[in-house]
Amino acid sequence: MRYIIIGAGAIGGTVGGRLAEAGHDVVLVARGAHGAAIREHGLRLTTPGGTTAHRVRVVERPAELGELSVDDVLFLAVKTQDAEAALDAWSGAPVGGPAGGGTAGELLPLICAQNGVESERLALRRFRRVYGMCIWLPATHVEPGAVATAGAPYTGMLHLGVYPSGTDETAVRIAADLEKANMIAPVVADVPRWKYGKLLANLANAVEAVTGLITTDEARALYRRARTEGETVLTAAGIDWVGEREQQETRGDRIRFAPSDGGGSSWQSLNRGTGSIEADFLNGEIALLGRLHGVPTPVNDVLQRAANTLARERRAPGSMTVAELTERIDRAERTARADRG
Repeated sequence: MRYIIIGAGAIGGTVGGRLAEAGHDVVLVARGAHGAAIREHGLRLTTPGGTTAHRVRVVERPAELGELSVDDVLFLAVKTQDAEAALDAWSGAPVGGPAGGGTAGELLPLICAQNGVESERLALRRFRRVYGMCIWLPATHVEPGAVATAGAPYTGMLHLGVYPSGTDETAVRIAADLEKANMIAPVVADVPRWKYGKLLANLANAVEAVTGLITTDEARALYRRARTEGETVLTAAGIDWVGEREQQETRGDRIRFAPSDGGGSSWQSLNRGTGSIEADFLNGEIALLGRLHGVPTPVNDVLQRAANTLARERRAPGSMTVAELTERIDRAERTARADRG
């Protein structure tokens, strides 16, 4: 199997680097300064064991690969706000070979490796064979050509399953390759349940991006308020999720993480000044479900708007104090209570 990593940022670069290190055929899809740096110097992957440069093929678009093969696996690792353009670009790519004669959307497996729960739905509009992946792999990408991950002795845990439900032999084979590449990869029949559990955890991303690394009780309290609101919404929507205790029992002490100076994916988006952030598909997912099921979501509404404002204005992470963000959320909650009546 050849792995085509669409989006060689923190997650895609780490997974692609680890697969290449384990001897698998890997292609990285990367543009701009990041792609140029990888072409010139290789992908520099830093782990607790040191830094290694992996010389792998880099492309910007499907046409550079010519015909794809039926043995290719597409690993979608761009942020959800960038997923639709990537899916459009790759779904129509021709697939050749004796068993080919179609397009990637018709024939190839596509793994959705994003935070949130929307990318699989976007993918199913274009791909027949969609797999969800719940990522627990803290990694950073803050400079061109380089990614870093802090997990040891394993790099991370990646729950994988057929979307919307089930397992198959392809998932088992992919998981085996990931395991050989130093990642724990359970194959599960209920991958959306794992992704909704991760969604609740990712509601902290906006708090971290807006106010800086979460190191105080006040910042942690904001996350708990966002999570409590999220759990209320998921319950109203009849959606099941993996709880914190089950996640902890599954992961146990199998992976340890070295200290890191950087934050999570949303923090990194602000730090790189990308102009976009994934809040619409994290806090915004809770807002959407709340509106569909009649549950007010003032906490996540404020977090979504604040994160989007900082991204749009290309402001640095931590540009707002915890006190200021708390005051905005308190005011929004008072308004929501008054509206209810």
